[in-house]
Amino acid sequence: MVQFLQKNMTFAEFIQWKPENKHYELHDGAIVEMSQPTGEHEDIVGFLAEKLTLEYVRLNLPYSIPKTALVKSASSDSAYAPDILLLNRANLVNEPVWKKASTVTLGASIPLAIEVVSSNWRDDYYKKYGEYEEIGIAEYWIVDYLALGASKFVGNPKKPTISIYSLVDGEYQGRKFQGNDCLQSLTFPELNLTAQAIFQATSR
Repeated sequence: MVQFLQKNMTFAEFIQWKPENKHYELHDGAIVEMSQPTGEHEDIVGFLAEKLTLEYVRLNLPYSIPKTALVKSASSDSAYAPDILLLNRANLVNEPVWKKASTVTLGASIPLAIEVVSSNWRDDYYKKYGEYEEIGIAEYWIVDYLALGASKFVGNPKKPTISIYSLVDGEYQGRKFQGNDCLQSLTFPELNLTAQAIFQATSR
């Protein structure tokens, strides 16, 4: 669950206000307090962060996964903290507020963003989808391990699903992965990982 605390705040005001060690996002000028995630949610985030880190280290890519960085939309007063944010460190010199506010605004800085779905699934499938596409994030994964999304996203009957959206000519093109489907990622084309392996991270 999320709780809206205050509306009509600019991003600059949000950065000045935002307390340390608290999990907040800014949605169209409204401060949103993010609830403490479940253990299963954190299991999946940790598993994915581990697998992706191993892959970019193996490939000697200039990537990192920060703990609490934000993604800022240029067209609205919104700033999001993806569950996993893969940064291209080589492009951070071009980011206007990275050093001051650990916030990225350029698609070239973000090879991949991942959201693990919780009760506010519409944010992941609609709001963040649209803004990540606009920012130009090359790849966006939605990991819906509880099949909370609408049937058009996770099937009927609903099944745990990973949706991977890749930016093609400025628009996201998506594919769905379930069960033993092997994920197909443009960011990590050699990644050998099935949807089920990710879902089973909750029982490791």
